[in-house]
Amino acid sequence: MVNELLVTGAMLHLLGGLVLATLVHQDASLRGSDRATAFGLAALVFGLVFAVGYYLRRERVGDLPSDAAARRASAVERAWGLLRSLLLIVAAFLTATAVVGLGANALVAAGLVAQGTLEYRVVGAVLQFVGFGVAVGGYLAITGERDLLQIRSPTLRHLGLIVVGVVVLVGAQLLIARLLAALSVEVAQNQVVVTGQQDPRYFLYMIPVAILLVGPFEELVFRGGVQGILRRTWGPSVAIALSSVLFGLVHWIALTGGGGSRVPYVTVAATLGLVLGYLYERTRNLVVPAVVHGLYNTVLFGAQYLVATGAV
Repeated sequence: MVNELLVTGAMLHLLGGLVLATLVHQDASLRGSDRATAFGLAALVFGLVFAVGYYLRRERVGDLPSDAAARRASAVERAWGLLRSLLLIVAAFLTATAVVGLGANALVAAGLVAQGTLEYRVVGAVLQFVGFGVAVGGYLAITGERDLLQIRSPTLRHLGLIVVGVVVLVGAQLLIARLLAALSVEVAQNQVVVTGQQDPRYFLYMIPVAILLVGPFEELVFRGGVQGILRRTWGPSVAIALSSVLFGLVHWIALTGGGGSRVPYVTVAATLGLVLGYLYERTRNLVVPAVVHGLYNTVLFGAQYLVATGAV
């Protein structure tokens, strides 16, 4: 029996492919490109590939071990668990770098995108998160630890928690931003925001990417992989805290500005990671933090677009 979640995932990827294809085609047409149709079809094919992949994946992933079955781990086991989680993060970024490099160069060589263009940046963002997925998939294939992940169709309770999670994250973001501004604390900017400020259309492109790729694949790495590994030996509370700290620290490389201005951003990201980690532990369903993460980024991109275009 096909998992309802996988069918939903297939539909979302197909919809995302259609939305992205429309945006790419419209932007290329407005710029007078003679490859507008090719750009649009390439974006659509990308969505179709993931839709088919979701549909073909019919097996459910195993449950996390129950708290009752957990035993107190030794110091060596805890150190090994922490090392494995760090190695998974490194593997994710190295794989993403390779996928971006190879994929982007192939598209440039095929004449589908040109370096330095908006499409090239969007393709790079898409390939980065595909690389995250490839890394986690490789880890699970090698170790056979599919019980790390808990993925199933969200219940009505989960849907309610998704709404609450998005509201909490957006509210926390606004509150922390106001507090830092009141204290005159300089905060670094993410390179995504800098790119979007130069060309606001980038924010629109990133909305479907955030929902379909950023949320799912970042949560796959940090909540599903890292938090799942740490939970086995450190317990839920410490696993949430450590994975959130690591989640915040990896944002350091994506920031612009001095080290002093990056620390507040990393701290905020880690704080938001605590909410996502709690949602995963509370629901034991990776879909919940993935959707919350994607919708939260969507709200931020939408707000940044309105600001960049002078609409607000």
